[in-house]
Amino acid sequence: MDWARPLPDGRGCYSARMPITVFQHSESCRPGRLGVTLRDHGYDLDIRRLDEGAGVPEDYDNVEGVIILGGQQNTNESHPWLAPEREFIKGAHERGMPVVGICLGAELIAEALGGTVSKMAQPEVGLCEVDILPSGHADTMLAGVAWKAKHFQWHSYEVSELPPGATLLASSDVCKNQVFSIGLRTYGFQYHFEADRAMIEGWVEKYRGELHTSGVTSEEFAKLLDAHYEMFARLADRVCLNIVTCLLPQAARMASR
Repeated sequence: MDWARPLPDGRGCYSARMPITVFQHSESCRPGRLGVTLRDHGYDLDIRRLDEGAGVPEDYDNVEGVIILGGQQNTNESHPWLAPEREFIKGAHERGMPVVGICLGAELIAEALGGTVSKMAQPEVGLCEVDILPSGHADTMLAGVAWKAKHFQWHSYEVSELPPGATLLASSDVCKNQVFSIGLRTYGFQYHFEADRAMIEGWVEKYRGELHTSGVTSEEFAKLLDAHYEMFARLADRVCLNIVTCLLPQAARMASR
């Protein structure tokens, strides 16, 4: 099943049973391995292609959690859906709902909750080493994830100031705020743990110029991917499993039995 394919009304909801609302901003940034894990555990995805005109939900009824994916857009750009998306994220967080943002999604969470997003001095693109901090060692979202490992990155903006009350969980050499939490059920990930190999290779093909600008050639990246993808995939799958088993409501898993 193509989890990124919207229905004619611009939504990707495949049934009315326990949907997770997914904000998608481009064709390239799909739910990937996270979507597969959610499906395998009894959830349906209500995919909102905001960049194609699908709006945010009118209310929070029948929303079990919110996933905010990445995209080539930046938070300081003028898009009609950005303000409503931030407001929906803020409302979901205030209601104690599970909220997970990836790359652009993490930046939108930060801004929605009072943080700051800025352009980086240098982009972070490729398989880059991320260190889990002592605060992250005991966090269930990072349980089973190596304390130092290479994760897939593709961003030129970053969360430069965390929202008030946020906890920093992981950092990299060029991006301090790699993973953060705020409250009990809101998490931001700068790196793309949702990306499977097909997505990664598609980005390299489509955005080759950005890769080269970061100082890595396509050939060098291909070698790095061959060397480190298996470990990255294993750790990324663990993050997806942690989200499903520790963060999201259990009712959907019970309903699927």
